[in-house]
Amino acid sequence: MSGHSKWSTIKHKKGAADAKRGKIFTKLIKEITMAAKMGGSGDPDANPRLRTAVAAAKAENMPKDNIGRAIKKGTGELEGVNYEESVYEGYGPGGAAVMVESLTDNKNRAVAEIRHIFSKFGGNLGENGCVSWMFDKKGFISVEKKAIDEDSIMETAIDAGAEDVRDEETNYEIITEPNDFEAVKDALDKASIEYIEAEITMLPQTMTDLLGKDAEKMMKLMDFLEDCDDVQKVFTNADIPEELINGL
Repeated sequence: MSGHSKWSTIKHKKGAADAKRGKIFTKLIKEITMAAKMGGSGDPDANPRLRTAVAAAKAENMPKDNIGRAIKKGTGELEGVNYEESVYEGYGPGGAAVMVESLTDNKNRAVAEIRHIFSKFGGNLGENGCVSWMFDKKGFISVEKKAIDEDSIMETAIDAGAEDVRDEETNYEIITEPNDFEAVKDALDKASIEYIEAEITMLPQTMTDLLGKDAEKMMKLMDFLEDCDDVQKVFTNADIPEELINGL
């Protein structure tokens, strides 16, 4: 689990300083549009996926007008692009498992680009199901230890329905079932407990340690996938030393 935390949390912190704001907004708008379309409602209170997407957009300081237009495109009130969701699975350097969530208006372009990125950095795209069995869909919330003591975070999270609270090096990791994610996040908000990251994600059951060239190639693979316009999220079970990730 700590591998997931190291990768995603450090990337999240770095993102505040050096991510391409326009690209982040594009991915968030696509998710809001799809959430409004698939959830059958443009009301975040009645659509959990949309509520999560809107919260993520607000966390990135996306203007309300942008959020509103994206919702209306999803509900059909405004003309919009027809996006399709796909999940791609494969292996990175050193045999690390990789899952890619795509949201695109051109699946042929998306799969060609994703396959090219895998090949470029020593990985290969596999068949559906080849690595998904190694991951569990969970709610994941990361809280810095300096923000709260262990007893308080345990009580707040568990009482709200969290599955587990794990003590990592610098953070507490709160794990929930997907259906309990919103309730736990709301409980943290009401208790004024700030979190570094909160999302529905795919958590690896076991980690694959990577060092040296394999670790470097894996970081490049992840970066290029995350930078791809047709990719929404990337998950891996690669456990890469923190000092290497910090050197990105």
